[in-house]
Amino acid sequence: MRALGVRSLGRTFALAATLALAQIASGRAADTIRLAVQKTGTFSWELAAIRASGLDKEADLSLDVTELASPEAGKIALRAGSADIILSDWLWVSRERALGAKLTFYPYSSALGAVMVPAASPIKTLADLRGRKLAVGGGAIDKSWLLLQASMKQDGIDLKSAATIVYGAPPLIAAKALDGEMDASLNFWNFCAQLEAKGFRRLAGIEDILPKLGAKGAVSAVGYVFDESWAASHRDAVARFIAMTRKAKELLVTSDAAWDKIVPLTGTTDPAMLKTYRDRYRDGIPRRSIADEEADARVLYRVLAEIGGRDLVGPTVDLDPGTFYHAVPGD
Repeated sequence: MRALGVRSLGRTFALAATLALAQIASGRAADTIRLAVQKTGTFSWELAAIRASGLDKEADLSLDVTELASPEAGKIALRAGSADIILSDWLWVSRERALGAKLTFYPYSSALGAVMVPAASPIKTLADLRGRKLAVGGGAIDKSWLLLQASMKQDGIDLKSAATIVYGAPPLIAAKALDGEMDASLNFWNFCAQLEAKGFRRLAGIEDILPKLGAKGAVSAVGYVFDESWAASHRDAVARFIAMTRKAKELLVTSDAAWDKIVPLTGTTDPAMLKTYRDRYRDGIPRRSIADEEADARVLYRVLAEIGGRDLVGPTVDLDPGTFYHAVPGD
């Protein structure tokens, strides 16, 4: 069982001190933060842990949660002003900033997808995907798919033309993999966890190929996203929110019992699958400084811009300087 790193804990304590001072200074009622959350997403897991342990009350926050059907619905809610915080990625945030919407991002998870194959598959390396049928969850401009293509192009393999590619919604791709319709699949981390629990083999995690593309460590692809001007006028509340979520993650790392409240949200009671969910979630908890995260995101953004073009990144090939939010000095 892995504890959060020293640097990560240091940021948690700094943020906790910020919220404590803010509460002493204000003496006001709990601040309300409106969250737009995908009903089937892992953010709901974190919120369940927060509420069960009273971390929201400790942070003097009232969390107004709206459950939505998809990540796209969350983006619409944020842009429409009906939500304060959603989960999304720095790629979208930087693109929106380039188009004039000053959103900002704070790391939530570095858990990424993986290429999965049946346990007895003759496919042993990524190069063996040539001539095979590969299912991709999330569509043609999914980040993990683009990063995989970029990595294999360095080895002289144009996977998009070398393999038969089938796109589909992540649940459908997982079902097709289980039914044996595909030789391999690339899907979101939680669907990969499902396959792993059913005996599938991880051919390669996307995190494994990032160093080849220039990243120096685990990169949080998904984060809390909010409007820059809203954050400026609610700085104390944002600091308390981030401190609260860090405490929740620490709890989910150190306590198996804390997962009891999450089990009903996972859609399974299978012990092997629950353990895989828990282990992969823990692996994805951010442990690096924001500066390090941002530096690697800048490198990967250029990789994505090169392979995905303007359809993916918009008018600029560089990560916007304000994309990452710094909650406390030295964060």
